[in-house]
Amino acid sequence: MTEVSADLGTGRASVGAVLDFAWTAGEFTATEAMASTSLTRSTAIDAIDTLLGAALLRELPNARAAGSYRSGRPSRRFVLSSELGVVVGVDAGDTHLAVTVADPLDRTLVHHRVDLEPEQSAAARRATILERMDDALAEAGVTRDDVLALCVGVAAPVNRNGISPPHPEGFWERTNPGLAEALHGWAPVVQIKNDAQLAAIAEGTEGAAIGCRDYVALLASERFGGGVVVDGHVLHGAHGGVGEGVVFDHIVGVGSAFGLRYAVQDQVRSAVDAGEIAAGSAVGRLVEGDRIDPRLVLTLAASGDADALLVTSRVGATVARIVGVLGSMYDPARVIVCGAVAESIEPVLAAARRILPEELHLPAPEILASSLGAEVVSRGAVATARQAAREHAVPLLAEQRLRATA
Repeated sequence: MTEVSADLGTGRASVGAVLDFAWTAGEFTATEAMASTSLTRSTAIDAIDTLLGAALLRELPNARAAGSYRSGRPSRRFVLSSELGVVVGVDAGDTHLAVTVADPLDRTLVHHRVDLEPEQSAAARRATILERMDDALAEAGVTRDDVLALCVGVAAPVNRNGISPPHPEGFWERTNPGLAEALHGWAPVVQIKNDAQLAAIAEGTEGAAIGCRDYVALLASERFGGGVVVDGHVLHGAHGGVGEGVVFDHIVGVGSAFGLRYAVQDQVRSAVDAGEIAAGSAVGRLVEGDRIDPRLVLTLAASGDADALLVTSRVGATVARIVGVLGSMYDPARVIVCGAVAESIEPVLAAARRILPEELHLPAPEILASSLGAEVVSRGAVATARQAAREHAVPLLAEQRLRATA
């Protein structure tokens, strides 16, 4: 519930109640606000007028002016102001950067995605992220002063202060290059989050986990990492490391935290080297390049190519082992495979589903492919920023504007 402090005088609780209602109401009347908030009519109208005076709500043309009312006195209609500010969501992955500027409700204003050099230094990466964020704000026609909340997803564990622990090879420090400090003061709410946790938020908000209280969002394209939700809560841990993929380095049958892109590539090369796949076949010819695009193999498997199906069955066994570990540790109802690879991953998941029951004693979780594609982390970052705007930034803005008009 949105909270507007009571120290500004009487009626602030009712103002907070109406403001909270307005977030999800769309267009509404005083009668609808009364029914939702249990306020009396006069109290609801007073709260609405207060919010109008502070430019937090705006009044719409009445129904007669809009041509949809025929007789009697038309009801006044209101909506949350579209001029409150913006939110920013960032997916700062190892090999890509996506920046989204959106309004606090449901509209995307600007979205850009670019590739990054994996070996880019921490300082260069930080400068790139800040530059791209400023560019996106400028394109949206706003400034940093208009940002209500921002959220950045990084490929590293992150503690509650937005700081990543040291990594033996410096990977976490490079993917989270001091962003909490660099972004301090950009907005009333600044959050740095692990990318898999944001993927879990996206799946629960608009993806395959809507209505599910126990699930894992498994980022699987570049590296494995799980965003874990138990009893409706995203699990975090002391250092933000719940679901960190390094555990798979130590799991027999997995052996690495590197994701499905590399698992498919390794299985193709191994099968060709062993003579199980002919070098001149459709799949065998893929090894001639430096890198194998997993989508080509998955597309061939979906069409029934026997060599591709051999590969996907073996990768499916790896996925079954991973899901079995997650199922034994967290007992999810669903495991949702996320990332760019998810759009064509069904042949692998079909193999994993056949094998999974042998991997754990608990009932096997349902394995699903995400429908949110490569933007799953971006969507989670925007959803998190919007929630922060609703719960913290806009109530703070309300306090400031109400004090100014008191």
